[in-house]
Amino acid sequence: MSDQIPPTLSRATPKRQPLWLTLLMGGILLGILALLAYSITHRQRAVVQAGDTAPDFTLQPFDGSPVSLSGLSGKIVVVNFWASWCQPCQQETAWLEQAWKQYGSDGQVVFLGVDYMDTETAAKAFIKQYGMTYLNGPDLESKISHDYGVMAVPETYIIGRDGKLAYAQIGPFASLDQITGVIDALLKQ
Repeated sequence: MSDQIPPTLSRATPKRQPLWLTLLMGGILLGILALLAYSITHRQRAVVQAGDTAPDFTLQPFDGSPVSLSGLSGKIVVVNFWASWCQPCQQETAWLEQAWKQYGSDGQVVFLGVDYMDTETAAKAFIKQYGMTYLNGPDLESKISHDYGVMAVPETYIIGRDGKLAYAQIGPFASLDQITGVIDALLKQ
């Protein structure tokens, strides 16, 4: 026998990463995934800004014949996205109706209400309850709201005679004077 001692058989045990490092790496990975999801979502949404040509659309009113934005060329068009379930839409609807009555008779200004993610029954009840007399119709398949980049209601887009977006109100108007101020300025142009 040899005086040599056999080499010790040892298995290398993998070093464990500290818990804080594992959590940090997981957080960074989640952050990257969240940023990627955000950029994909926002890249797909249209964002219409003042000065841009307003996306054309055809609205099929609840009562009446279809109306296309391109067919209203030369007029100021107020496009209001609303829903029957929207609390801020209630007060704003009264002001929009008053503004419509003030401007609608001469044909220079047209109001279009676009009902967003709603049922026809609830929308028609809302129209009746708030006495809306300007044209209103559903946003079938959310196409119009997608083209305008609508995130929530109410949102209103006022389009100048040249077909370009002149003003965007994200959220409710604060008063009738705010609405008429924008329209009056466009009528002077």
